[in-house]
Amino acid sequence: MSMTSPTQKHNPSPSPEAALEVGQPGAADSPCVAVCSTLFEDVCRGCGRTIMEVSNWVFMDDAEKQAVWVRIRAEGYPRRPGTT
Repeated sequence: MSMTSPTQKHNPSPSPEAALEVGQPGAADSPCVAVCSTLFEDVCRGCGRTIMEVSNWVFMDDAEKQAVWVRIRAEGYPRRPGTT
């Protein structure tokens, strides 16, 4: 059994299921990172949403938004500028 010292930090990557639910304090309502590229692509390179998800985001209920969040996080989104 190994023990880590107080100066060592272990920061595992959060699983998609560990995403904060929409509507909870600290949860971002939209995955948008201002790297929009939905004009000629099926999925935005910044947030990972489809064109339909982007255009209908404001009309989605919390359960629909949460399902999108889980999917895009599982796919490695959102991607901040300079991290792709």
